[in-house]
Amino acid sequence: MRREQHPPQQKPPAQSVHSLQFGSKAISFELQYQHRKTLGITVHPNQQVTVKAPLETPLEKIEEKVRKRAPWILRQQRYFRSFEPLTPPRQYVSGESHLYWGRQYRLKLYQHPGECVKLKGGFFEVYTPDKARAGSLLRQWYQERAAHKLPELAKPWIERFEQYAVKPSGLSVKWMQKRWGSCSPKGQIILNIELVKAPRRCIEYVIVHELCHLVHPHHNRAFFALQTREMPDWQKWKDHLERFLA
Repeated sequence: MRREQHPPQQKPPAQSVHSLQFGSKAISFELQYQHRKTLGITVHPNQQVTVKAPLETPLEKIEEKVRKRAPWILRQQRYFRSFEPLTPPRQYVSGESHLYWGRQYRLKLYQHPGECVKLKGGFFEVYTPDKARAGSLLRQWYQERAAHKLPELAKPWIERFEQYAVKPSGLSVKWMQKRWGSCSPKGQIILNIELVKAPRRCIEYVIVHELCHLVHPHHNRAFFALQTREMPDWQKWKDHLERFLA
């Protein structure tokens, strides 16, 4: 008797994107099948979710695990969102409010043959022959202040972290759209120029966070334990930063 032939069973793709609903939230994740024994879930700083699963694991079982871990996934995504600058675009017109070091200042534009920015009383005074240049002049002013103020604020914290036998290979400031700060694998710390608008303790929170990465590269239990040891009220300032520059 001839053996009955069955069509070959299709293997799941090595990598695919899926989505599931958890309450009012949709959680999208990239699924990767690998030679491994356990299923792992990672939430990346850009808020994307990666799930690495053993070969032949049914999708239903994977989704069940993701749904079980959904509260943690959403918490991690909220945490990373707190590092995204949310300040709305400015029009750079007289009367508009702008921040510096945790305080609000009103903008005053003056038609003037020379160009400069002055912080006087409760006002940013911008002098320029072309008022359309007010935005670039104020941004340049922020950049100059950040280049001086942020490393100055970071210096005692860098010295404090030397007790853990770590030191950044360098510290610089630049405009960043998605992060308040970053720490490269080589130990280079970058702080967002926008931070110079925030209160001092909010800035220190970001500095401490990035310095903790020199000791513990990943957001694991040891990382948060160190962050709490060095700044016990970090959660308060993280939340304040998120609200302050919203």
